[in-house]
Amino acid sequence: MNVGNAFLLAVVIIGIIAGLYGVAFLLRLGSTLRDVRPFLSGHAPAEHAVSRYHVRWYTLTMIFLAFDMEMVFMYPWTLVVAEEGMTAVVEMFVFLGILFAGVTYAWREGALRWS
Repeated sequence: MNVGNAFLLAVVIIGIIAGLYGVAFLLRLGSTLRDVRPFLSGHAPAEHAVSRYHVRWYTLTMIFLAFDMEMVFMYPWTLVVAEEGMTAVVEMFVFLGILFAGVTYAWREGALRWS
């Protein structure tokens, strides 16, 4: 790809983005930007956007991230498990055991109790 084609591609992409912003500007619901409230489908928010969250949300987030990371590592593992053999299976069960220990600890500490 030469410089001319790259420049033309950049101009086309910037033009498409500007066009989409223009269409969104023309189709907006309010007459000014202050009238448009995308939060909660246009309803007034009940609290400020930077208000505090309860501490239990952070624990739940950590548990979610543990399961999310499990999936991130399991998908590539499925591609190499046939080539690696029993070693890959043992490593995955060690990984799952560590995750299970973390979830068991969170359960024991009451992180999954909602009230």
